[in-house]
Formats: sequence, structure tokens, C-alpha cells
Amino acid sequence: MEIRIDDLRGPEIAALLEGHLAHARTLSPPGTVHALDLAGLRAGNVTFWTVWDNSLLLGCGALKELDPTFCEMKSMHTARDHRGKGVGSLLVRHILGVARERGYRRISLETGTHADFQPAHRLYRRFGFDYCDAFADYSITPHNVCMTLELA
Repeated sequence: MEIRIDDLRGPEIAALLEGHLAHARTLSPPGTVHALDLAGLRAGNVTFWTVWDNSLLLGCGALKELDPTFCEMKSMHTARDHRGKGVGSLLVRHILGVARERGYRRISLETGTHADFQPAHRLYRRFGFDYCDAFADYSITPHNVCMTLELA
């Protein structure tokens, strides 16, 4: 598996992200899906990566700077046919490494509470994330949680 910084121009990533957003919308009510679209992922404060096996797109993830010491993990998604193969772990490890290299002291994320999100919760807990209060512009609802990890 190879991790690449992605410019979000390929049709494969557009399809993967549309599937990610569509799936999230089936699990959470309107107004509670906070995944970024292509334009949001192209923002100057976001770095976006994809994971490939040769020409096969396996998954994606992003890091969004909130301030010089605080960042957010965004758009973590593994293609359905490649779940359980370590794609998510590889991406989390990579993103945490980049966050530490950049000198961030804390990284947080927001995710859903539906049963389909439980594997993601377990993944983040394995890397040391704990549940926390809302951050940035999020609010906690019955449909989402926030998690955080101190890096320094």
C-alpha cells in the first residue's frame, strides 16, 4: 500500500468521496453530516491523502489545520471492498506522524454514532483518542461524537 498526497482531480477519488458522503447521509440525519466535499478538501489549510495498491484506490484521509497548535482529522474513509485490510490504521498512523512533524499539540475528530461508525471508534481508541467535548464549530448531538488526542 502506498500513501500519496492527492490533488483531488481524479475520477476515482471523486467517486470514493461521493460514496462516502452518500453513505454518511444514510446513517445520520440532515445537518449532522460534517464530511467535507471536494471544494472543502481543496482548502489551503487541508492536506489530503489517498492510499493505493498499484492503480487501485483503497481509501483516503485528511488533516485540517484549525490553528498553529491544533488540527483535525477529516474524511477518513476506506472503500467497502478493502475494509479490514489495515488501510485505516495506515492512514491514522501517517496523519498522526505528519501532525507531530508539523508541531501540532492536539488532534481531534468528529464522527457519527450509528453502529456503522463503531469500527472507526475502535480504530481511533487504539491510537489513543478519547471522547471529548465539541470543538471548532461542532455541537454534540445524539448522532455524533468528538474525539481528541494530545500530541505533545
